[in-house]
Amino acid sequence: MKFFDAHNHLQDDRFGGRQNALLAACEKVGAAKMVVNGTCESDWPQVLALARESKIVLPSFGYHPWFLHERTPDWRKKLEQFLDAVPSAVGEIGLDRWKPGLPYADQEEVFLAQLQIAATRNLPVSIHCLQAWGRLHELLRDHPRPPRGFVLHSFGGPAAMIPALAKLGAYFSFPGYFLHQRKGRQRETFKQVPPDRLLVETDAPDQLLPAGKILLPLATDAGQPLNHPANLAAVYAGLAEFFGEPVALLAARVAENFQRAFGGM
Repeated sequence: MKFFDAHNHLQDDRFGGRQNALLAACEKVGAAKMVVNGTCESDWPQVLALARESKIVLPSFGYHPWFLHERTPDWRKKLEQFLDAVPSAVGEIGLDRWKPGLPYADQEEVFLAQLQIAATRNLPVSIHCLQAWGRLHELLRDHPRPPRGFVLHSFGGPAAMIPALAKLGAYFSFPGYFLHQRKGRQRETFKQVPPDRLLVETDAPDQLLPAGKILLPLATDAGQPLNHPANLAAVYAGLAEFFGEPVALLAARVAENFQRAFGGM
């Protein structure tokens, strides 16, 4: 079986320079491709380096709403330069009304600028959204989108919005974190996702799986638990169990969806 990680942050400094070992572990469990998402100008070079070093890394460059305060006056020009450097996607971009103290003022402007780049280039785009689902739908509905579609990373929105978002081109990505018992609503929501619109992700090093589901434990030197990207296989296993189907059947379906969304990158 081949597994595809629609969203992670392998470049994260919390991995402490262990990226090569992590990639080897991912390949060992069957990871065929992983989308590594940059979040700001300062980590885009790390993402690019990983893509040049590993055939399973599909780089993605974007400005996450949490880091907009770091952007330089020529951030958009730099973004396009990174997109020109290697076959890549756009993201992680998005809207966030959840994080305490996070200004919303510039979020829509920067989101739309990046969405326009993705639409013009027909690149897949990975979208973060917290407590802004109605507004996100409006912006996606009313502005150009990449014909190949877009990925709603760790989709936690209302099930009632799935048909409308799917009609616009959405893929819905399931993280292992939703396997926690307390995340029952989020798991049930994924039963409403069209089969041809389902993706799977780790969001490593964040969104750790429940202790009993973890395939490979990992921690920082200080002992802080991290989500190992090779836990991707465990996410597939947990989701297949929830759906009541063989892992191989789920993996084949997700592989088709991943290729449709990210193929040719």
